[in-house]
Amino acid sequence: MIRTLNSASFAALFATVPKSATCRTARIHSAYDVAVVGGGIVGLASARELILRHPTLSFILLEKEKDLAIHQSGHNSGVIHSGIYYTPGSLKARLCGKGAAMAYEYLDKKGLPYKRCGKLIVAVEREEIPRLKALYERGQKNNVRDLTMIDAKGIREREPYCRGLMALDSPYTGIVDWRLVSLAYGKDFQEAGGTVVTEYEASDMAMVKESPAGNTDGMKYPIAIRDSKGTEVRCRYVLTCGGLYSDRLAQISGCSPDPRIVPFRGDYLVLKPEKHYLVRGNIYPVPDPRFPFLGVHFTPRMDGSVWLGPNAVLAFKREGYKLYDFDARDFGDALSFRGPAGVRAQALDRDGNLVDDFVFDVGVGDVGSRVLHVRNAPSPAATSSLAIAEMVADEVERRFRL
Repeated sequence: MIRTLNSASFAALFATVPKSATCRTARIHSAYDVAVVGGGIVGLASARELILRHPTLSFILLEKEKDLAIHQSGHNSGVIHSGIYYTPGSLKARLCGKGAAMAYEYLDKKGLPYKRCGKLIVAVEREEIPRLKALYERGQKNNVRDLTMIDAKGIREREPYCRGLMALDSPYTGIVDWRLVSLAYGKDFQEAGGTVVTEYEASDMAMVKESPAGNTDGMKYPIAIRDSKGTEVRCRYVLTCGGLYSDRLAQISGCSPDPRIVPFRGDYLVLKPEKHYLVRGNIYPVPDPRFPFLGVHFTPRMDGSVWLGPNAVLAFKREGYKLYDFDARDFGDALSFRGPAGVRAQALDRDGNLVDDFVFDVGVGDVGSRVLHVRNAPSPAATSSLAIAEMVADEVERRFRL
């Protein structure tokens, strides 16, 4: 199943966010009911969900970069996951299954392009077959749609150039440009009345002792979010979705630094264009239980290319997409923290253990009690984004009584 746009529609869709609303010089009103910090896919989806539920409240989304969704939301494999791998009953499992269904519905409604190209998880050694069967049972418990076991002949029928003994066939798996989806969330948010401001890097959160200039609401907006340029945004409550900087945003609000982020970069190879015919859909290995990631795999892309990867190498910078990108503070944080060597970790607890599920956190005190942090949103966060947004909005409503 494929959704496509012509070039004119595609260009128009990428121009979803009016420049007047996102540039650094955009007018910022003095106070808002809720400020969302972080313009990646989780922040945008959550902001969208909140404003759709509460259209009479005022919302602002603050993003430190010039554009939205340019880091993890724009640097990923582009897979719509079906929910096979995750521990039954975990947040990952529940949110992925629900989120995939919501994603496909949203893509169809908005006319966004995607391909439901499927995925094979292939056993090439006999000792992998018991693990593959266990994975099938896990997928069944997670209610993964249309999941089946196929033999060597079935593998060749699905992927003529792939060889294996047995495979899991997941036709519900797809691919999409998640940054394009993120921008669509941003457009929904703005059309509902939300304000988006880019180039605003939150460097401090504090309680204030007086009202914003010209405001007669007393101390209705007691939280001040300040950037390094001295600009201040007042609000009643804050939701942070900081991705690679989630631990640092928690710290500036007075919350716990744990779990901490240790960045690992994944590098991909790209098949030559004349070899694209070798791969029809996603082809994954059976996961090795010694490692907490899915292994090197073939992934077709929306632009027609085919990626092979990723590996996992320690990144010397949190946004270090190039081999020699370096940031002294990021590198120091990574080396000073006792974590598992050679593991592509997104978040680690204070004992150095990989945090493998979603983490939401609030602090204590005047500031911390008014801030909800999305501390860890690992893959499949993009697939799960609309489901995550519902859960985040529920939590915001519960804690802040909106």
